[in-house]
Amino acid sequence: MQLFKKNQEKQEKPERPKETLPESIAGIASVLVVGLFILTFVIQHFEIPSRSMEYTLLVGDHVFVDRLTPMGKSALSWLFPYRDVRRGDTAVFLTPNPNDTGMYLVKRIIGVPGDRIRLHNGVVYLNGVAQAEPYVVRNGSYDTYRDEFPSAISYGIGQLSPGWFSTLQQSIHNGELVIPPDHYFAMGDNRDNSLDSRYWGFVPKSNMIGRPLVVFWSFNVPEETGEPKPIPDRVVSFLHTTIHFFGLTRWNRIFRLVH
Repeated sequence: MQLFKKNQEKQEKPERPKETLPESIAGIASVLVVGLFILTFVIQHFEIPSRSMEYTLLVGDHVFVDRLTPMGKSALSWLFPYRDVRRGDTAVFLTPNPNDTGMYLVKRIIGVPGDRIRLHNGVVYLNGVAQAEPYVVRNGSYDTYRDEFPSAISYGIGQLSPGWFSTLQQSIHNGELVIPPDHYFAMGDNRDNSLDSRYWGFVPKSNMIGRPLVVFWSFNVPEETGEPKPIPDRVVSFLHTTIHFFGLTRWNRIFRLVH
């Protein structure tokens, strides 16, 4: 009798209504919209193409970039936290170099608006104080313009991007470079192997994309030129990555925070 009642209860239990096709489509669409929103306004993926930020970032590191930092006051300010880009931040930005329009770069922010900068023997002096930069890599070489910036401005002729030489001259006061409002001065950690603000100038605030937060994957590949790859080369690169995925992945760098 008791068994009969249990079977009866099972039979009387209402079935869960099945999801209709429109409901399924709406659910998938909502997930896609949220994902698109996150990729558009919150995080973005970048691959490191050059050695200018070694050993903080290596060629082949894939990073998630926080896009909220440079957002500033906007329609989304009520929803997302914001802080100004600070000295010492690693940042992704659109290059101000007119020769490389549309290219994304990653460098370290050395100076913010109002700061005074000079280099002596490759050492950065910020507002008159020599900086201890434990992340900097040097190869022992010496270049007068690069390492005595900006006092050796005459040695930079021919190395600088169009327009930077005249702007540089106008921005030097008492032997130091003064950073104008809404601009930053950026340099690579691989200090002797980096084309940076010394060569193409200040980074406008409007060019800022965000801060790399974490390396989510790292694959050992050669340094790239920065030029777009033709389709055949992309196919070869994809096949190479697929075949050597396990052997060339730098497993010890996965989920490493970027400082």
